[in-house]
Amino acid sequence: MRVALFLALLLPACAAAKTPVLKSFPLEYGGYKRAYHVYVPANLDRAKKHPLLLILHGGGGTGSRMSALTANGFEKLARRYGGVLVYPDGLEKNWNDHRGDKSRKAQRENVDDVAFLTEVVDRVLKDFPADPARVYVTGISNGAMMSNTLACLASGRFAAAAPVAGAVPENLVPLCTPSRPVPVLIISGTEDSLVHWGGGEVTGPFGKRKFGRTISVEASRDLWLEKNSCDQVGVRTIEFDNLKSDGTAVTWETYGSCAGGAEVQFIKVTGGGHTWPGGAQYLPKAVVGRTSKEFSATQEIWSFFMRHSLPVGN
Repeated sequence: MRVALFLALLLPACAAAKTPVLKSFPLEYGGYKRAYHVYVPANLDRAKKHPLLLILHGGGGTGSRMSALTANGFEKLARRYGGVLVYPDGLEKNWNDHRGDKSRKAQRENVDDVAFLTEVVDRVLKDFPADPARVYVTGISNGAMMSNTLACLASGRFAAAAPVAGAVPENLVPLCTPSRPVPVLIISGTEDSLVHWGGGEVTGPFGKRKFGRTISVEASRDLWLEKNSCDQVGVRTIEFDNLKSDGTAVTWETYGSCAGGAEVQFIKVTGGGHTWPGGAQYLPKAVVGRTSKEFSATQEIWSFFMRHSLPVGN
């Protein structure tokens, strides 16, 4: 069988069965037939405007299966606090994150996923009680790299971004010209064998195939510190390893003195793999590495997002 599991979020059927019901919407855009899926809590107060989270699957995944990766964590938070969740589908299960990976149709045909995803946001804002000043993007792997792309190229639309297990593509660096400081939360594992901590070639399982290049995870952090004009002297760092049995430990950096009220948070998961901390071990450790249980990436991303909104008149 073709090893198309690279960056794939092909979760077990039992996990997918527990995924909350999503409402699906077809969308023909740019000559391609696409779709996106929306979760709105039954108890949502429709008289108010709520945060909108755009949640992007990894390469080989789909929007409708992304929820299971986080153990339905965003749905639980949306029910508790109020929120609209959007899970779009990449073209043939991939995003054009500017890596230049010609093996993927979205990148080979240079599909404008920035335009597609902003169109999805526009439609959801029109059809659901969501707040245009509180639109956020997160994702894993290819979805994380696409989150970086949106933060770079559509900073006027997204109040904050949170890439998980995905560094900044090399080709994106010279294109990254955000119009405003963008709050960014970066979460990555040092033992990620697909999107490597040190950057370079993105590889398939066991390094058998190559899928474009990224800068290192630390260089990705530094790029956002530069774009946001952050004061690196005042960084706050905490370290913890509360659960010895999971084989991971955490170093958490917070850069709060940034332009425009932005901040950069950088969570280094020592021993962590190509995974979502606190989420599902969606593939064997031999393929994607360890899933840290030291903290919930979902909870921290939500908390980070809720501290930020687009400036008035943006």
